[in-house]
Amino acid sequence: MPKTELSIEFFPPQTPDGAEKLRAVRERLAVLEPAFFSVTYGAGGSTRERTFATVQEIAAAGHEAAPHLSCIGSTREQLRAILQQYADAGIRRIVALRGDLPSGVGTPGEFRYANELVEFIRAETGRRFHIEVAAYPEWHPQAKSPRDDLLAFRRKVEAGADSAITQYFYNLDAYLHFVDEARALGVDVPVVPGIMPIASFSKLARFSDACGAEIPRWMRRKFESFGDDSASIREFGLDVVTELCQRLLDAGAPGLHFYSMNQADLTLAICGRLGLGPQAA
Repeated sequence: MPKTELSIEFFPPQTPDGAEKLRAVRERLAVLEPAFFSVTYGAGGSTRERTFATVQEIAAAGHEAAPHLSCIGSTREQLRAILQQYADAGIRRIVALRGDLPSGVGTPGEFRYANELVEFIRAETGRRFHIEVAAYPEWHPQAKSPRDDLLAFRRKVEAGADSAITQYFYNLDAYLHFVDEARALGVDVPVVPGIMPIASFSKLARFSDACGAEIPRWMRRKFESFGDDSASIREFGLDVVTELCQRLLDAGAPGLHFYSMNQADLTLAICGRLGLGPQAA
């Protein structure tokens, strides 16, 4: 039976203390032998140097690192320099995104869409990088329609993307339907489901409302019934997410991408329950 491919996302720490904590988290998660650790990139490249430093450190520790790179608010010259920087550092994988405009900036710059960034990376670097792009099983919140969002996804793949990572979701049918519709459009790249472990329901609800990810009503009601009982919230969250992951793998998902939020415990616990790694204490 082939090994399930895992990947894990971090955000670049803001302080030396945060960097030290992330090192410890990364080494704990390394026992899962992920295919890569990805590192996010702030709006308009606002975390560019911290993203690069985090990626360098991951690579220096012997792990595959995949920096996020967004094009909104960036010039071709800036992106060319960043790509060269990553090539020189031996990075082989990039997560190419449209990204968000920084607060107070009114124009997107030389790029408007992620497919333009993918096309630019391919034109500048050929096949130097494996390019991941984003996919939205519940549709991008700014998409005019589900059809438009699917066509936008296809454009990213046609521009040269190798695989996709989805926004997190808790509705299995949304992912399966999205993949079926993408395949019907001729999109054949792997679409890896993004997995968000649940540590705090209140934080998850705020984040989900902002990014357009649905929390099914039955889950909301159950979480709300626990009030401030953090142990029950954690246990129910582990049950829900572990079951989702198992059903995804049973349905043929090509891997799992964990949004770790720079924490190790929940990802280790879920993978342990799935038989993919050690059970967290």
